[in-house]
Amino acid sequence: MPAGHGLRARTRDLFARPFRKKGYIPLTTYLRTYKIGEHVDVKVNGAVHKGMPHKFYHGRTGRVWNVTKRAIGVEINKQLQEWEAIAYSCMVVLGTALSGRGLHVRVEHVQPSRCTEEFRLRKIKNDQLKADAKARGEEWDAIMLSSFALEQQLHTARQELSHALYQHDAACRVIARLKKERDEARALLAQAERQIPASMAGAAPTAVVSNGKRAFEDEVGPDGKKIRPGINPVMIDELTECNTMLSAHRKKRQVPPTLASIDAIERYTQISSHPLHKTNKPGILSMDIHPSKDIIATGGIDTNAVLFDRSSGQILCTLTGHSKKITSLKFVPRDELFVTGSADKSLVRLSDD
Repeated sequence: MPAGHGLRARTRDLFARPFRKKGYIPLTTYLRTYKIGEHVDVKVNGAVHKGMPHKFYHGRTGRVWNVTKRAIGVEINKQLQEWEAIAYSCMVVLGTALSGRGLHVRVEHVQPSRCTEEFRLRKIKNDQLKADAKARGEEWDAIMLSSFALEQQLHTARQELSHALYQHDAACRVIARLKKERDEARALLAQAERQIPASMAGAAPTAVVSNGKRAFEDEVGPDGKKIRPGINPVMIDELTECNTMLSAHRKKRQVPPTLASIDAIERYTQISSHPLHKTNKPGILSMDIHPSKDIIATGGIDTNAVLFDRSSGQILCTLTGHSKKITSLKFVPRDELFVTGSADKSLVRLSDD
C-alpha cells in the first residue's frame, strides 16, 4: 500500500475497467446526448486522465446543470461536517447538512443513470391508465345518455298507454250506461204491451174473422207485416210525466240576476294596489271583511295575518302565531275578534284592537 495521499491514491482497483471492457472507448460514449436536468452516474474511466473527477465522486449520482463541448456540468450533493455547514450556511435535510457541489466532468467519466427508470415507467403506465379511464368515461357517458333516452321513451310509452286505458275505461262506462238505458226502455215497453189488453178490454168489441182473431190483428200493412196497435194515451201521459221529471234534473244552474256580466267585468280598472304579505312567500289564501268597519283581514302563505284599513290604505297590524300557511280566516260578528286556521292543525283567536 503506498504511503502517499494524492488525488488518485489507492484507486488502481477502484478505477479499473470491467472485464472485457478494456481497449478503445466506444464511439457511442462521445455521441450520446445529455440534456439539462437529467440524472447521470459518475464512473471514472481510468484510461482517460483528463477531466477525471476526484475519487470521492466515483459512483455518485448527480443532475446535469450544464453541457459543454467535451464535458458536462454535474451537481452532486455532498454531506458536510457541522463546522462546514455553519461556515457555508448550507441546507439541512433531515438533520444532515448537504451542499450542492457543481463540477465539470468529461463525457468519458459519466453515463446515464437508471435511478429514474422506475419513475419514467410508472409515468408511462399512469398516462396509459389515464387514457383508458378517459375512454371508459366517454363510454360510460354514452351508456348513461342511451339509458336516459330509453327512460324518456319508456315514460312517453307509459303516458300513451295510460291515456289509452283511460279512454277504454270511459268507453266501457258509456257502453254499460247505454245498455242499462236500453234494458230499462225494453222493460217499459214490455210493461206497456202487457197493459194494452187491459186498456182495450173496455173498448168497443171488434169484428172477429173466421179464424177467431180480431179484425185489427189480421190487418196487413203495405210492406206485408201485420199492423200492431199504437201507443195509447195512458202511455203518452206516463212518458210525458217521466220526461218532465228527468228534464228538471238536467236543467242548468240558474244564474243570479246580481251577477256581473262579462262586459261589466271587462270595464273594471285597478283603483289601488297594496302589498300586504312578504314578497319571498307571496300569496293570499283567505280573506274576510269586517261586518261594521272598513277593515279587511287577510291570511297568506307567509304564516301571517294582516289587518288592512281600506279607507286610509294602511296596514293596521301584522299578527303571527302559526308555523304554516293560513288557510282560513273569519271575523266574529258580535265581538272585535277574528279566528284563523292554519295548515299546522291549529286555530288562533286574535283581536283587531
